[in-house]
Amino acid sequence: MRKPWVGGLVAAVLLLGACGDPGSGGTSDDAPQTPDVTRAAEPPKEEAEPSATPPSSTTRQRAADKPRDRTGTSPKVLYLGDSLAMENQNVLGDLLRSELGARYRSAPYSGTTLCDYLDDTGKDSLVPDKHKAAALVRAERPDYVVLQFWGNAWGYTPCMDGITYDKARQKYFDRYAADAKALASQIHEAAGGGADKPRIVWVLQGPDPITPDRVRRVDAIYEAQARASGGIVADAGRAVSPASDRHKWVEKLPCTAYETENPAYCTEPGRSRTALHRGDDYLHFCLAPTTPKSRPCPTRSPGIRRIAAEITRAVGESS
Repeated sequence: MRKPWVGGLVAAVLLLGACGDPGSGGTSDDAPQTPDVTRAAEPPKEEAEPSATPPSSTTRQRAADKPRDRTGTSPKVLYLGDSLAMENQNVLGDLLRSELGARYRSAPYSGTTLCDYLDDTGKDSLVPDKHKAAALVRAERPDYVVLQFWGNAWGYTPCMDGITYDKARQKYFDRYAADAKALASQIHEAAGGGADKPRIVWVLQGPDPITPDRVRRVDAIYEAQARASGGIVADAGRAVSPASDRHKWVEKLPCTAYETENPAYCTEPGRSRTALHRGDDYLHFCLAPTTPKSRPCPTRSPGIRRIAAEITRAVGESS
């Protein structure tokens, strides 16, 4: 079924399972339930799992005192986020390894927002304690923590306490800014603070055809927080926007030089244009159909590679 994204509730249900935004007329009461996003979002089994037992104060201090492994020059990167990170994670990992020789860990959860990764959200979070940002920083000791969040705007994740963009816009932005500050603080504190703390990479989002001003303001929050706490901005959203208008949503764009040289990423080579989105999903960049259980994107998708390449560039230039 390939109906346009404006076609109705079916598309909205699929988007919700992945962090969608139903539109400027929606409310939190409109949100249907999403199947088992937590199980679907667990990191690959081959990666070491941090302990599920919350660390004691002694354990926390030992982790903070432990110096980060600085042998060699390859950065260690931790990638957290919502369904956009879920679909991007394998491509980003491949690029970070091939371009920068990076060590890499990802732990995205679909449907989440910043507060889900905070330590103090408990049972109201879609992220288990062992995968909270601070817990993973203590376990992994990364050089960079990449945060990619669309900005869940319609009350799906419980930790937002029902605050939605539609019902209370200023309250939504105030809460989002407070959560960005709190998350940055917890990440730095988990690493012991000081010069050895990881740098946070705030990924700016692409255009939203339904609530364009929301994305502008969410991106501005990320930029402000990066300035305030020594972070980095990766403007991945620009890579999936027209050159003439950073905040204009489009389904297709002209192929880049890389996409032209690698035809699998140029979906309409005769017109030198490539698809960023499926016709029935305005939000995600995976060109495979959305499934009830979230997953890394299983097919070559130009938008995902563009986003991952910009994140890799930002990490590389700051290393």
